[in-house]
Formats: sequence, structure tokens, C-alpha cells
Amino acid sequence: MTQMHSSGFGMVGLGLRREMLDELLEHVPKQIDFLEVAPENWLKLGGRFKKQFKTLTDANNFVCHGLSLSIGSPEPLDIEFIKSLKAFFDQHNIKMFSEHLSYCSGQGHMYDLMPIPFTKEAIAHVVPRIKQVQDILERPVAMENVSYYGAPGQELTELEFTTEILEQADCKLLLDVNNIYVNSINHGYDANTFLAGLPTKRIAYGHVAGHYNEANDLIVDTHGADVIDPVWELLDKAYKVHGVFPTLLERDFNIPEINVLTKELDIIIQLQQKYLNPELSKQRA
Repeated sequence: MTQMHSSGFGMVGLGLRREMLDELLEHVPKQIDFLEVAPENWLKLGGRFKKQFKTLTDANNFVCHGLSLSIGSPEPLDIEFIKSLKAFFDQHNIKMFSEHLSYCSGQGHMYDLMPIPFTKEAIAHVVPRIKQVQDILERPVAMENVSYYGAPGQELTELEFTTEILEQADCKLLLDVNNIYVNSINHGYDANTFLAGLPTKRIAYGHVAGHYNEANDLIVDTHGADVIDPVWELLDKAYKVHGVFPTLLERDFNIPEINVLTKELDIIIQLQQKYLNPELSKQRA
């Protein structure tokens, strides 16, 4: 029996997009233990959408995955925004908040996730900002290892940079398996080595998603396609190395019907059961 990360929100999740609302309000498939939303997309909604969202959050476990905290930005944190997040989390009983280890604003908002330079100076800048966010929210934050397409002024490896921030800020990790695969192709490193180097105790939950192959050595993290076999294999390896952790499927566009997405959720369940109930998995094989 392998280690299991207890979460309080279940083991298999799906990223909720507005296109899915009607289907999920009618029926949430048994495979789904929790749903994830970007709080920025729901914070200011009123009327019908707000009522529908509250109906879902009252009946299901929810986590939030932020888009605009901009933890690596040179600009001051938006304290009022963080306070509005706390009120939103309290209102909807949000079980966990995660964000990207990146930045998306400077003098203005860029609407894209930019890589934080892998430097000691950047670590010294980011760590107190994460601590401040956790203090205001009065809950731990999980930082996601992000996909990136350039590493300006690099002093440290991505792994050194990420693990140092997790330890110094005493925060959680959102382990994005697809991002590890994407970065390993784009930057020519070994995905298994990177995965094994991450701190098990920091893992809050994980993401899997699809991507787009621009060229043999360039993959773009799009969340617009099915998860490919090498990413499933890496998730399998993640469970083997770190124990089974809650894992969520992201799909941002080209969104099929829920009963198509549940086929990918079934794969997550099968991989988890392989380590949680190895004898049962053998019987099914």
C-alpha cells in the first residue's frame, strides 16, 4: 500500500469552465470528487451565473486556481484583491488556493504568465510575497511549477529555484505534470529527474492537461487537447515516487461533453488505484 496525500477535497478533479455549467448542474459524474475554478472568472459575477455557481459550491468540493496574483511582479501586491479572494473563499467554502509561480503584471497587466528569473534575488523577492498572501488569506497557498519558453538571467536550475521557494515560503506545491513534460522537451532536461527532485511533503494536488506540438523541440501548453501517453506515464511515475495525490484534469478550450472528459478522469482513477489497491488493479487487468 502506497502513501496517499490526504486533502479534504477528494482525489480526482475537473477544471470547471462556464461551458460545463448546465451539464454539471444537472449531474456531477461520480468520477469527480472536486472542481476547480479561476476565482477571477467568478468573483464579480451576479445574477443567474452567481446563483448557479453557489448551487454547485454548496453541493461539491471546490478549489481555486488563480490567474492574476502575479507573485513574481516587481509591483506591490494588490492587497484589496487578495482580501476579496479571502471573502470569496469563505463564502464558497474553497478547500485550497493555488497560483502560478510566475508573474503577469508590471506597469500594466500582460494577460500572460511570464517566467520569474531563476535567481537568488528573485527568490528573496518572491518568498516574503507568498508569506504575505498566506497571512492575509489565513490559509496555505500552493504554487504551481509553470511552463516557460525562456529563462533570462538564469543562475539556478528550475528545480533548485522551485524547491528553494517552497521551503523558504513554507507553502504547498501544485504539481503540474504536463508542465514538467513540456519543459523537459522545450529545455532538454530529464522529466523523471525533475519529478523525483520535488519535495513530496509539499504536494497539495496535481494537474494533467493536453498541449500543442509546435515543432519537435517546441511544445505549447494549451490545455486544448487530450492528455498524451507520455504525460500519463509521467503521472504514473509521480504516484510511484511521491505517493498518490489529488489530481485534476484541465481543459480550457475544444471542450467536449462531460462524458468524454470522464474517460480521462477514469485513467487518473486507474493510475491511483494501481498504487492504492495493487491487488485490485491486477484483478481488473
